[in-house]
Amino acid sequence: MKVYDFALKMELDGKAYYEKLATDTADSGLKSIFSNLALDEQKHYEVILALKSGKKLKMADSKVLDEAKNLFELLTADKDVSVVLKKSLDGYEHARRIEADSVKFYEDMAKEEDNPETVQLLLIIANEEKKHFNILDNLCDFVGAPQSYLAWGEFSNLKEF
Repeated sequence: MKVYDFALKMELDGKAYYEKLATDTADSGLKSIFSNLALDEQKHYEVILALKSGKKLKMADSKVLDEAKNLFELLTADKDVSVVLKKSLDGYEHARRIEADSVKFYEDMAKEEDNPETVQLLLIIANEEKKHFNILDNLCDFVGAPQSYLAWGEFSNLKEF
């Protein structure tokens, strides 16, 4: 049971963190992404709570990744947004580390579980946490791209931002 309690606290903490990031950003697109990430964390909380109480619950798919793809297209077109993003880079990197830890946590939980339905739900949550990690990883790459730009021909094999 303590594992479920830890997972519940972790999801609530993640929700609060994303809500803070949404409040702190001035960009409406980022505000939307962080709000959706907070909603996903709430959804994970509800699934874990149901698992803890022994109820069966099916989890709806997350739409945050699709919305994030559209946002990154808009961000690349807006040159002024990089100044706003750079101020919050530490927060994005911290959130990225938390998501990486969450993936490992849920995958480890699934390995310890005997019930196949519970294992499936835990792996679905782990997969969603991977999507969250990818969003934050791309955001960190986008923000950090100007510092890692190399103009030499021998570095032409690096990905473009």
